[in-house]
Amino acid sequence: MKSFRKIKVMFLILLLIAFSSACSNSDQTGADDGSKKGTEKVELTFMTWGNEAHQEMYNKLLEKFYETHPNIKVNLESVPFPDYQQKITVLAAGRELPDIGWAAERMVPQFMDNGILEDVSSFKEDEEYNMNDFFPSTLELFEKDGKLYGLPFSTPPMVLFYNEDLFVNAGEKTPNEHIEAGTWTWEQFEKSAKAISSSGTYGANFFRDWNTWIALLSHTWSNGGSLFNEDTTKFTWNSPEGAETLSMLDRMMFEDKSHPKAGEQVSFESGKIGMFFDVYSYVSRAREVKDFKWDIAPLPEGPEGRFPMLGQAGYTMFAGSKHPEEAKELLKFLTSQEGITASSTFFVPPRESVLSSDEFVNQPNNPPAEHIQRAVIDEMDNARLQEGHMEWQKIDNAIQFGFDELFGQLKKPEEILKGMEEKIDPILK
Repeated sequence: MKSFRKIKVMFLILLLIAFSSACSNSDQTGADDGSKKGTEKVELTFMTWGNEAHQEMYNKLLEKFYETHPNIKVNLESVPFPDYQQKITVLAAGRELPDIGWAAERMVPQFMDNGILEDVSSFKEDEEYNMNDFFPSTLELFEKDGKLYGLPFSTPPMVLFYNEDLFVNAGEKTPNEHIEAGTWTWEQFEKSAKAISSSGTYGANFFRDWNTWIALLSHTWSNGGSLFNEDTTKFTWNSPEGAETLSMLDRMMFEDKSHPKAGEQVSFESGKIGMFFDVYSYVSRAREVKDFKWDIAPLPEGPEGRFPMLGQAGYTMFAGSKHPEEAKELLKFLTSQEGITASSTFFVPPRESVLSSDEFVNQPNNPPAEHIQRAVIDEMDNARLQEGHMEWQKIDNAIQFGFDELFGQLKKPEEILKGMEEKIDPILK
């Protein structure tokens, strides 16, 4: 009997040893196939409105990321800019947001208000990341209640691209020559635009397309006006300063014939535009111009100074990511010095170390380095962030309706601005 009990005990011990060994082998197999934390295969979605060149740049940059994060795969998705904000809203409603994505200045207030952005304030604690390298003004858009909800990758101030050949042929001083002489004012801008205009050639163009009126705000700001009041509760463009901005455009279109009329598709690249207003990122297209000599200059100055509009786009991490730690690692990499340097081919970098670097300034077919310094780097302190609101789409529609009235010469500038105010003030309440 005792012998039987001993055999039974020995049998149970052997079973326990075998079970323990099997579990151990199972754990080891799990580690080998990537199931342990840090080696699990993870897929992230990164959404942009970028073009093919941007996609190619990111694919190359991500190869660097994969060297240190071999378990992560990033799927790039591109949505056309006009549809992007609505697309994010729809995805948020269905709880299918991407892990990270681009966000333009006009989108951020809505995304914040809807609570779909993750706090990434912890990046400030990483000394190696060097948050102090960012221009403080470039972070303001993403800050709320002491928290940080995104990081910029493009902070281009608006600059003046100009066709130097048209100025030389007309015997006129170029914008940079006026800058050096201290005479580059909005009044001189109008005179220069008229002087270099001729049949089929226009002295200036404020519009990238006929829905993009925002460049005109720099004229209003330089005269002391604004689009909204400080707390964005009232539309203040209905003012003498706003009326003068619309009157300037009216004069140039219909009296001086120095600006294209609505519907005319005349690009700067065609050589038929003397001065073109756009953010510095447009330089990636201007570099391809071969038929005429072009350059950049700061915007004209008004009684209150010179205030170029600061366009801004950033990376945000969206709420509800299934892989938040990996998404943060990707966001940190894209906004590191290495990531910002790689994207500086297309975008004005928000990191001071990259903005002043040779990689940014001395790219092929760039404007002269001293003119980049003057029109871009020196103007970062003067630049103002584009005024925005969570109901921006409704506001923009009301303003565009007013511009249609201006383009059709249906009403005077003062009447148009009053109509804008009547539509927009209720939206701001």
